[in-house]
Amino acid sequence: MTRVLYAGDPAEGQAWRERVLALKPDLDFSLDIDGTDPGDVDILVYEASGPLKDIAPYAGVAAIQNLWAGVEAILANPTLPSETTLCRMVEPGLTIGMTDYVTGHVLRLHLGIDGHRDNQMRKAWSDNNPPLSTDRKVGIVGLGALGRDVAEKLAFLRFNVSGWSRSPKGIDGVRCLHGTDGFDMLLAESDILVLLAPLTPETENLINAVSISRMKPGAHLINVARGAMIDDDALLAALDTGQVGSATLDVFRIEPLPVEHPYWSHPSVTISPHIASITRPETAARMIVEQVERFERGDPFIHVVDRKSGY
Repeated sequence: MTRVLYAGDPAEGQAWRERVLALKPDLDFSLDIDGTDPGDVDILVYEASGPLKDIAPYAGVAAIQNLWAGVEAILANPTLPSETTLCRMVEPGLTIGMTDYVTGHVLRLHLGIDGHRDNQMRKAWSDNNPPLSTDRKVGIVGLGALGRDVAEKLAFLRFNVSGWSRSPKGIDGVRCLHGTDGFDMLLAESDILVLLAPLTPETENLINAVSISRMKPGAHLINVARGAMIDDDALLAALDTGQVGSATLDVFRIEPLPVEHPYWSHPSVTISPHIASITRPETAARMIVEQVERFERGDPFIHVVDRKSGY
C-alpha cells in the first residue's frame, strides 16, 4: 500500500486526509510526522511553513509534492535532498482563485472604481468615462499555468492582452513576448501590469528603478507573484511621482506586512493579505491522488520542478 505523509499545516491535516481518502480509500495517508519512519514514506506532501523543517531523512521518497504553486521556499531549504523529485502544485482551485482576483482588480482599475468612490465621498459628479476594454492594454509577466489562465480570461473579456515569459509561448488571443526586448515592450505599452512569474534569482527585484522608468507613465501595477519581485523603495518613489499610477499588492517581502511599512498608508496602494489564491483541499486533493496513481502505475510524475530554472 502506498504511504503518503502529510507535512503541511496541522490545522488543515484532517481536511486533507478526508478529501484524499474520499477519492482513494485504500491509501495510507498519515498525519503523524513523529511516528512515521521516513524510510516507509513513498510521497511526502510538504508545506514550507509546516512543522517539518529537516527534509533530509526523506531522501528516499519517490516524490515531494509541494502544497504551494511557488517552490522558492522549499528550494531554499538546505536539507532538501538534491536528487529527490520535487513537484509544484497545479490544481483548479489555485487557478480559479488567481483568475478571480486578478480579473476583479483589472476591472476595478479599468473602470476607475477607486476614483468614483473618492468622488462619492466628496459629493463630486464626474463624467470621466473609461475606455472600452479593447483599448485597455494589460500585460502579464509570467505565462505559466496561472498566468496563462489569467491572460485567456482577460482576452475573453476583450482586453488587449500581452504576456511575457522567459521562453517563447503561444496562447490564442494573447500576444506573447519573451526575452529582454519583449519585456521592455511589455513595460512600455501596458496600462495595467500584472506580476505572475515565479520568484527566481532572475526575477528578484524585477520591478526596480530602471524597469519602472520604462513603464508607461501612470500605469497600474498588480503583484500576485512574490513580494521580492519588487524593489519597494523604487516603487514607493514612483508612486509619489506618478510614474506608477497605483499598486495593488497581495504579496510582500515580509508577511504579515509590518505595521510601520509605508504601503499601509500610501494613498495609491491597495493591500490584500496574500489571499489572491490559496491551495484548497477540496480542489487540490485530486492532484495528490493523481500523483499517487502515477507512482503506482510506474508513470512519470507531473509538474516536476526544474531546479535549475527554479520552477
